[in-house]
Amino acid sequence: MGKETRYAPEVRERAVRLVEEQEKTAESQWAAIESIAAKIGCTSETLRRWVRQKERDTGKREGLTTSEREELKRLQRENRELKKANEILRLASAYFAKAELDRQQR
Repeated sequence: MGKETRYAPEVRERAVRLVEEQEKTAESQWAAIESIAAKIGCTSETLRRWVRQKERDTGKREGLTTSEREELKRLQRENRELKKANEILRLASAYFAKAELDRQQR
């Protein structure tokens, strides 16, 4: 995997806003994205993903909004933790049940 560079939210917002403004005069949205990406120092694909997410957040495009995506991640993390806890409790219950049976046999 490549090195992940984090950009400040202000940089992202400004870049997306510049694409929105420039796509009116550019021949295509992709041309605007390539132009802006070169100027801010990120890849065109990165900027395209930012633009697409903004479109989802504003309802212009189908898909999960940023807040829905964060909520989904939170619920998935909580689900994993609960599954681990249930597995631990199941194993502990089996261990203590076996210990109780061993104690009764003596």
